[in-house]
Amino acid sequence: MDLTEGTFQEKNARAKKMMLWFGIISLFMSFAGLTSAVIVSKSRPDWLNDFQLPSAFIVSTVIIVLSSVSFILAKRALKQDNRGLATLMLCLTFVLGVVFIYSQILGFSQIIDLGYNFTGPTSNVTMSFVYIIAAAHIAHVLAGLLSILVVIYNHFKQKYSSKEMLGVELSATFWHFVDILWIFLFLFLNYIG
Repeated sequence: MDLTEGTFQEKNARAKKMMLWFGIISLFMSFAGLTSAVIVSKSRPDWLNDFQLPSAFIVSTVIIVLSSVSFILAKRALKQDNRGLATLMLCLTFVLGVVFIYSQILGFSQIIDLGYNFTGPTSNVTMSFVYIIAAAHIAHVLAGLLSILVVIYNHFKQKYSSKEMLGVELSATFWHFVDILWIFLFLFLNYIG
């Protein structure tokens, strides 16, 4: 299909989706750079080998996966014009996102309880990477939460229906990316980093 074909609304939707994918690719490249730095830094003599992320990070992984499931259910409900279920699932997705951030903060607290800080005499390069990578991811989760709030607001303004779901689709795509990114980062930090 020629990208210049279609109505203004179709062209606009394609442009917005393309811009989102450009953003996702650039975010992926940023995290690829961070994980590459971890791999290079592993050869340092002060690197902590066999460090396992605290249990709060396991809990947060389950929570973010559940939030993606609830977003999928919200989209499905909107496609069926089931506004009540869509509202419930959108709000649940938002709450799970907030709980994810809370559990990440608990994970940082558990790392500090183990005696590792981000800076100072009890810091080391391994924990600095864990803090930076997790904090950068949290920043993107916050962006995703903002997009979900916009979707919830527009949903209450009845801007979405089975025929008009562009905002929901864009937000869901970003949210699922953030979810998959965390799963990758969690596995990377636990088993490679």
